[in-house]
Amino acid sequence: MAPPPHEVKRDVQNSLTSPATFIGFGLHSGAPVRMVVRPAPVDHGIWFRRVDLTDCDPMVPAHWNAVTPSRLCTVVENASGVSVSTIEHVMAALAGSGIHNALIDVDGPEVPILDGSAVPFVEGFLSAGIDELEAPVRAVRVLKSVEVRDGEAVARLDPAEMLEIDFRISFEDSAIGTQTRRLNMANGAFVRELSDSRTFCRQVDVDAMRQAGLALGGTMENAVVFMGDRVLSPGGLRHADEPVRHKMLDALGDLALAGGPILGRYTGDRAGHALTNRLLRALFADPTAWSVVDCGPQTLGKLPGVGVHAGDLPAVRH
Repeated sequence: MAPPPHEVKRDVQNSLTSPATFIGFGLHSGAPVRMVVRPAPVDHGIWFRRVDLTDCDPMVPAHWNAVTPSRLCTVVENASGVSVSTIEHVMAALAGSGIHNALIDVDGPEVPILDGSAVPFVEGFLSAGIDELEAPVRAVRVLKSVEVRDGEAVARLDPAEMLEIDFRISFEDSAIGTQTRRLNMANGAFVRELSDSRTFCRQVDVDAMRQAGLALGGTMENAVVFMGDRVLSPGGLRHADEPVRHKMLDALGDLALAGGPILGRYTGDRAGHALTNRLLRALFADPTAWSVVDCGPQTLGKLPGVGVHAGDLPAVRH
């Protein structure tokens, strides 16, 4: 018997019902950009399409093995050298909304930063509607522990029944300090707890990036800026621990490049985009460390974004 119309079939792939359009500026380039996230069929996955280019292959896969080195954001590139950068927030929003298939048209090399969090993307996706497709979700199950390190930074995946993210950060600035948080990502937890947490930086880092020609689109409205014991951004924090929540948001976006939802526990200690990608590369380099599973009834409610609705969106934002 088919479920009633209001009941979500939790083991099926999803896409959008209609396109969702986002207009803004690139965080690092400062250039205006228009992005349209379009519906896509079963097993399409997530792809970017550079609609501003006509003389080369414009299709760029949102996949771990297409990531190119970048210290400040996540960049994917195809074999022709066409790239799209700062994709982590929209990828987190797709994963956290349970969207497995989408074609993302973008008219420049960088995704719009919007308010510096993932919540504008989630709002756009929910407004566009989420469409259920008649095919099972294929998840990546972690079978044994994998860990990578870079100095004091650590990223690790361990077997678990559902995706959990455990993160720790530590900064000299007392307004940030040491923060830790752990979250089971099922049942709309990403949308409720993490989606509105903005990217953050220290004023000294802003000055250095500007001198290097980066962060040209950054403002006090799309990033939380700290200096010592002060929060410089107007309106202050959305959460007392907004920085660590944002790092968890970034981690979900980077893990979404696995090609399917991950069933496992991610632990990050001072980890960033590059280290999380190294972790995925280490995982997939060991065929005994993972398997692909079709998600049936036994995984009900275990995947990020299952049954997400507008009521899960954070009630208060500055």
